[in-house]
Amino acid sequence: MIPLCIPEVKGNEWKYIKECLDTNWVSSVGSYVDKFENDFASFVKSKNAIVTMNGTAALELALRTLGVGEGDEVIVSSLTFISPVNAIRYVGAEPVFVDVCRDTWVMDADKIEDLITTKTKAIIPVHIYGHPVDMDKVMEIAKKHNLFVIEDATESLGSIHKDKATGTIGHMGCFSFNGNKLITTGAGGMLVTNDEELSRKAKYLSTQTKTVLENGAFYHEEIGYNFRMPNVLAAMGCAQLENVDEYIKDKREHASIYNKLLKDIKGIRLPIEKEGCKNVYWLYSVTVEEEYYIDRDKLIKKLKDNGVDSRPFFMPVHKMPPYKDCRHGDMSVTDEVAMRGINLPSSVGIKTDDISFICNLLRK
Repeated sequence: MIPLCIPEVKGNEWKYIKECLDTNWVSSVGSYVDKFENDFASFVKSKNAIVTMNGTAALELALRTLGVGEGDEVIVSSLTFISPVNAIRYVGAEPVFVDVCRDTWVMDADKIEDLITTKTKAIIPVHIYGHPVDMDKVMEIAKKHNLFVIEDATESLGSIHKDKATGTIGHMGCFSFNGNKLITTGAGGMLVTNDEELSRKAKYLSTQTKTVLENGAFYHEEIGYNFRMPNVLAAMGCAQLENVDEYIKDKREHASIYNKLLKDIKGIRLPIEKEGCKNVYWLYSVTVEEEYYIDRDKLIKKLKDNGVDSRPFFMPVHKMPPYKDCRHGDMSVTDEVAMRGINLPSSVGIKTDDISFICNLLRK
């Protein structure tokens, strides 16, 4: 099988992890934890970065840091991996679903204001599959209504909106280092912010609100959370980050090849890159329109029968049992895109011949 998206491990991962094992610094206290935070903040040009155990933990930590909780509402896309929606519920708030744009598949910023009430506390724009949300519009709305913005950049490391990295434009931004992401630590995440006070509070909450007294005892002023990444995973993150520019270049080159080979196939709608944006194409994704000779699910089966892994777009969260009663606007675009979208193999290390093989299958 040509896999959908697997990690690329070709740098100093073994060396750095071995150092952790040789020195016994394997837990959440260690030099690589601090180094990964500093290096990552430098890469995305954020003032602060706080490691977490995964992207979902980063999202929950951001919500808790900003005081989002019982009685609050958070506006979020329904076309997303379920993590940001679950995180909203973890803190006791309610998700409110907004529709997406037909061309980029991300939150339609023009539809946000219709959903704002006195209960609305925050917006979570999800930069799905790598294309940035219209953050200028989102931040304008947030400022007008005094709302927090938490960017879900878990799929968009390397993407740019108006010369700023996704995740660094809102009040806080969250990243994931799951095995299928641009860089990986196996499991892991990162929270970034340019606000020093928010950074201090987030790190405090993520380390069980631990204060070490003069005699070495631990004192806890409030409820905290065990969200810190261990040193051994941070070591892998440091090694991965050393190659991130090359990985971004590879992703965009692969997308360019896909675009060239698929551009004239009737019924296959290609991903776009809006003006002022840089799409990292975390997963190369297309929509299967009515003009194509079979529907999306039949295409997935035919690809699998020919040794090609693929995946449908995320199912709309507003249609799933835990969230079907949540408030939302018109979701017609979300429903249509979810029915038509397909992710094609997008590993950093995918070969040009494999991309050609996949595109020829689609042409057939």
